[in-house]
Order: sequence, then structure tokens, then C-alpha cells
Amino acid sequence: MTPTGTPPTTDSVTVRSVWTAATTAGEPPFDTAHLKVYYPARARGTDAERLSGVLPVDSGGGPYPVVVFCSGINVGQDAYRWLAVRIAAAGFVVATFDRVAELFGGQVGITPGVDLDAARPDAYGTRPTCPAIPAVLEALNGIDVIKGALDLDRVALGGHSAGGTVVLQSARFFPGVRACFAWGTHTMVATMLGWPAGTVLPAQVDCPVLLGVGTRDGVIMGSSDRYGRDGAHDPVTRTFHEALTGDGDLLAVVPGANHFMIADPVDATAARAFLDLEPEADPAAAREAYADLVVAFLRAHVRGEDVDPAAVAVPDLVDLLHRPSR
Repeated sequence: MTPTGTPPTTDSVTVRSVWTAATTAGEPPFDTAHLKVYYPARARGTDAERLSGVLPVDSGGGPYPVVVFCSGINVGQDAYRWLAVRIAAAGFVVATFDRVAELFGGQVGITPGVDLDAARPDAYGTRPTCPAIPAVLEALNGIDVIKGALDLDRVALGGHSAGGTVVLQSARFFPGVRACFAWGTHTMVATMLGWPAGTVLPAQVDCPVLLGVGTRDGVIMGSSDRYGRDGAHDPVTRTFHEALTGDGDLLAVVPGANHFMIADPVDATAARAFLDLEPEADPAAAREAYADLVVAFLRAHVRGEDVDPAAVAVPDLVDLLHRPSR
């Protein structure tokens, strides 16, 4: 048990969080993203800490690279808190966000924001499909507790499901992005946007990408008719081979894991978890293995540390595919 008056720690690093908001594209009230921002902190035992609950940033480890994580559709950001804490403990400032806005067909829900027109054949590749990302990055500059401790020249973008897709469709348009990572994500595009069945769009990235997927992903399988059934086989692997081109790209396949492995807890009242297959691997062990890989990947490509992500991949839990050197 943590002694009274002592903040909890993760791997000997104290991680704290604060809230802020950012104005994004859209009509009020659907134009606001509510951010939770995690950072390495150092308690000083002051009255201000005791009365406010806000701990100062650990300035000794900064300036810190920034990670922005985009949620899956109708998945609240708290489902990714476990991962945000793990990444922040490795020396990053991590932002997750909830943005309630229009989805498809007049529905409203949690979404990172998708500019559908930017994903059509006449516009794809000319602008990001997720215009909320720069607004989130800009909002970080206004948080007093981490002011002066951010390195926005070293940024990583991550995402789950559709959140990962918009990251892969948008990353190169934002300066400072050094790496991208995603779970249960691909760039196969819906035929309703005007693309031929089975089209895999080229990722809009110019940095290393880590794709993760489980072999029990029922959500991707249940969405195959969106992309044309003749071309929907294994869209994540197709994305790795057809949409990505970097030598640093990795594909991590976790046997027995499902689409919502990355979410803890899974909210059974929202999103499409009812489509998912039952996991055949321990979800906690799968999360730990994936988190270890993500952290090593970010340390190598964003912090520039001498770390080999492949060396932390547990063979019994993760099948890791490297892109062949060119």
C-alpha cells in the first residue's frame, strides 16, 4: 500500500495528470476536445501540492517529447490510461482526449475527428484526415505545470482502431512527428468514399511505424463489408506491406489477443466490443507485452536512445515482423 501523503509511482517514476481543453473543428457544442495530460512529476511536499493535488513536472528529465493518442470510436480516453502512464513513466508527456462530435449518418459519439472529404479519391494525401491533432498539440503549450518542459520537435502519434487510422493518414502533415504506433488499425478504405473494393491507401507518414494487431480481432473482421469483401482479408498485414515504406516499420502480431485488448477496462455499453472475438491469450499479459514494445519503439525513434525494440519482444507473446532493409 502507498503510504499516506506519497504519490503513486510507476517503475520508480511518479506520473501525474492534469486536464485541459482545446477548440477543434466543428460546430458548437461539438468543437471541444477534453484532454488528460500525463507527465513525469516530482513531489516537493509543499502546501500548494497538498491543497491543489497538482505536482510539479520533474524538470530534471526534460524537456520531454510529446505523445498524442487518438481513441477508437466511442471508446473513452480512460480506457487507455494504463498505456499513457507506462509511456509517461519512460520520459514522455502523453495526451489523450475525448471529443464528442458527429460520426456518420447523423450519429454523435467519441471521435478523434475525421475529415471524410480529405479521405476521398480527389483529396487524399493533400491534407490530414484528423484536423484535431494540431489543436491538441497547441493546447499543451497553455498548461502551466508543464510549461517549458515540452519538446514539440519530438512528437509521436498513437491510436486505436479508427484513431490509429487517422494517425496513419495524417502524420506527415505535422512537424516534429518522429514515430507512429497503433493497435487494430489499417488503411483499407470504405467503398462509400468512392474507392474501389479492397483499396489500401498509402500511409501519410515519413517516420517509423509500429502496427499491432491480435489474431482474434473480431471488429476488423466484422467491418469487412465496408471495404469490399473481396479485398478485406487481413487488412493490417496488407497495410504493413502495401501502405508503409520505412525501414524502421514493425508489425507486432499478438496471438490470441483481440481488438479491445488495448482498452482496460472495456466498456461493454459503447463502441463495438460485441463484435470482438473472445481472447485466447491473457489480456493483461498481452497488454504488458505490447506496452513494452511501444515504449522501446518510442525510446528508440523519438528519444533517440540506443534501444532495439525487437530485443524486448517476448517470442511467446509477440510475433514481430521487420521490414526488410532496402
